[in-house]
Amino acid sequence: MVVLDVSVINVALPSIQAELGFTPESLQWVANGYLLTFGGFLLLGGRLADLHGRRRIFLAGLAAFSAASLVGGLATSPAALIAARAAQGLGAAVLAPATLSMVTTTFADGPHRTRALATWTAVSVAGGAAGNLVGGALTEFLSWRATLLINVPIGALALVSAARALAADRPLAARGTRLDLPGSILATAGLTCLTYGVTNVPLGWTAPQTLGPLAAGAAALALFAVVESRFAASPLVPPRLFQNRSIAVGNAVMLLVGACFQAPMWYFLTLYMQDVLHYTALQTGLGFLPHTLVTIVAGRLLTPWLMHHASGRTLIVAGALIAAAGFAWQSRIDADSGYLAGILGPAIVLSFGGGLLNTPLTTTVTAGAAATEAGAAAGLMNTTKQIGGAFGLAALISISGTQDPQAPVDYATAFLASAGILVAAGVAAAALPARRDGHR
Repeated sequence: MVVLDVSVINVALPSIQAELGFTPESLQWVANGYLLTFGGFLLLGGRLADLHGRRRIFLAGLAAFSAASLVGGLATSPAALIAARAAQGLGAAVLAPATLSMVTTTFADGPHRTRALATWTAVSVAGGAAGNLVGGALTEFLSWRATLLINVPIGALALVSAARALAADRPLAARGTRLDLPGSILATAGLTCLTYGVTNVPLGWTAPQTLGPLAAGAAALALFAVVESRFAASPLVPPRLFQNRSIAVGNAVMLLVGACFQAPMWYFLTLYMQDVLHYTALQTGLGFLPHTLVTIVAGRLLTPWLMHHASGRTLIVAGALIAAAGFAWQSRIDADSGYLAGILGPAIVLSFGGGLLNTPLTTTVTAGAAATEAGAAAGLMNTTKQIGGAFGLAALISISGTQDPQAPVDYATAFLASAGILVAAGVAAAALPARRDGHR
């Protein structure tokens, strides 16, 4: 639900605008309201799980997300819908790191954790890729409200299941440890400002609506780093996490991978399928099925087996380079390519590479954290991925000409740049420590 709701609403925006009377300027906040709070509160959400117990925080986040989905699905005004989407993002920011930290602390390092993380990653990929398909189907056959209301029964079922299946836990941090309030405020403000600035990049990098928030976000995060390293008794992101090479280098690689595989790939391929191939929203969603299936098969079935026989570093490097080759092939599309030659072939290659690197990269980024800091590490990883996707999309939009509605989209440049970023990710991944699953 968390990942799907990033994109599930997109194809429903015209229907929402017509029914609730959104202006073109305010309509973007149906999507951005979710992204802002999701990206801004991830670090805080991860640390809350460490301080107050993962089961408790998971249930609270799930309840908040489901309730906000109900309010949004019943909204009768633009303000109510935007507020509900922001509340959804807040619940998602609590849920995402809580789920990952529960996986990493429940399963000991080795094959069991690898399989669990492979499943977690596969579900995330499926949710992200299915957003347009699910949103298109629900909007076309039911209503735009169904894109939000569908979360309510799913969330209720998950709440009941989690309350029964998840063992009661307790905070893993030392008794008396308090939330780093100054760090929380600075991190949330910094990430929110950065996310907001990136959403305004179509106005131009030097536009006040873009440059101002980006500068404010950078300043807030710089001050956050000072507070965390010098003054915080219990940091939101313990600086010692960055002393671990797996976490430091792994998050740098995650940033680069997110700059290609998150929003950017969906954005440009959606434009191509709808504007060049003239697909409907539902057909566009179906067009992404090969990406989803190949990534899941490679990541869930093949990669855990490979991690018994090769180091995670080797698989990450190989996956990044294979995906780079897929994006280079993808850059050759033009108006006459069609689906089979223009999308399906490259999809198999780049999705295989993505599936090959996702699980070992997630394992590497979370392996070096102590149990008492697993939530912080999970929040950091999710934040890195989201920021990478946001800035990657902004940069690729800038160089591909999509800022100008009258100019044709330069798909070749966007996808070649993605290939270059993934080559850089592969080079960076070579600095990771070599480690295997540990069991044959």
